[in-house]
Amino acid sequence: MKQFLYSLACVLPGSSSVPADVVPGREVVVLVHGLARSSRSMRPMEKVLAAAGYTVYSVKYPSTRKTVQELADEYLAPLIVQCQAAKPVKIHFVAHSLGNIVLRYYFATNTLENTGRIVMLVPPNRGSEVVDRLGGFTLFKWINGPAGLQLGTSADSLPNSLPLPPAEVGVIAGTRSINLFLSMLIPGPDDGKVSVERTKIKGMKDFVTVAASHPFLMRNRAVIDLTLSFLRDGHFKTPPSIPGGLTNSVS
Repeated sequence: MKQFLYSLACVLPGSSSVPADVVPGREVVVLVHGLARSSRSMRPMEKVLAAAGYTVYSVKYPSTRKTVQELADEYLAPLIVQCQAAKPVKIHFVAHSLGNIVLRYYFATNTLENTGRIVMLVPPNRGSEVVDRLGGFTLFKWINGPAGLQLGTSADSLPNSLPLPPAEVGVIAGTRSINLFLSMLIPGPDDGKVSVERTKIKGMKDFVTVAASHPFLMRNRAVIDLTLSFLRDGHFKTPPSIPGGLTNSVS
């Protein structure tokens, strides 16, 4: 019954951006956008990955209107069922910000035998102090919705309660902020929303920082090149566009 409902949801308008020319047996990449963004924010990434030979799906979901659990069950899970119809060799994932927590919740409650690699872009893997400090304000709740309020840093917060997905994971963190007020709430280097340290997750295979800000990092060409290198090879290879501009470490 659960699988039937997922399949039915796939045909609902607005649930996903699906390629018209799906090729059976090809490797697939699922893109998961971030909080208060849309699938359009992932369009530059989508174009490059499609040109590299991947079939790309971009999930659409109302990030500010539902909880992480609802977003994963009602939007991401049906799209993955739809992906499987083409019998892909692998299903890779690239997620931005909140999308990573939606993805982690999906993997905590589902099994996907042909999981490929996962690239996490500025993920609040251990929450954000911004939510701790501003989550009680009405305006913050209105802008970020129920999912945004789940991204605190306490030990029992949702990000800190989820396991690492059963896949090779690469994390890209940002070190440039365009919101100095929010950066004042965050200890250490940050991207204006999440500290570099809190993007990290135990068990990740590779980690890199880029001088880009949280809202626009997924559109950065260097980040897109790094993403492609991890999907192909399982590690981040410094693209020519940013010689010497990266810090790699896994700890």
